[in-house]
Amino acid sequence: MLRRRGTAADLLVVGLGNPGDEFVRTRHNVGAEVVEILARRHGATLKKGKERARVDQVRVGSSLVALAIPLTYMNDSGLAVSALARRYGAEPEQIVVVQDELDLPVGTLKVKSGGGLAGHNGLRSIKSHLHSDAFVRVRIGVGKPVSKAQGVDHVLKKFSKRERTEIDVVLEEAADAVETIVRDGVDAAMNGVN
Repeated sequence: MLRRRGTAADLLVVGLGNPGDEFVRTRHNVGAEVVEILARRHGATLKKGKERARVDQVRVGSSLVALAIPLTYMNDSGLAVSALARRYGAEPEQIVVVQDELDLPVGTLKVKSGGGLAGHNGLRSIKSHLHSDAFVRVRIGVGKPVSKAQGVDHVLKKFSKRERTEIDVVLEEAADAVETIVRDGVDAAMNGVN
């Protein structure tokens, strides 16, 4: 059990991305966009905290939920997530990571509990710092680049106009999926989304 430093949260929801204006609305930042949507829906103001993240807490139904966007670069996401987990007393199973997924076509949404990391460096960092891969993932398809060598460039690119229209809908659906996880549990979200 983690030694908590702040108010306990029932769930910690983390939206992955890179900090900085140049990364706004890129493929790699879809997770951060979903947490922004959740913050707007629930009247939260994400403020910079000691945990290297923008963070606030909201009530979703009867649950207290911490919303966070790491201010670390993607490859160091685990630094922020492990500090946030300590602050909120969140075990890996109580952490929901919203992330981009190269292995899924643009606009595809999947919910997954634990398991492989699909080569995602943000997830790799989180697993390394939590010493567990039992966290829940809300995976948002951003499409596969033509070659593996183009992977880095691909995730740092913005979507085409057509893709963006589709992604905007999926981001709202991803926020719905997070709310389902909070209210009804991961299995309900997987059944509804997958």
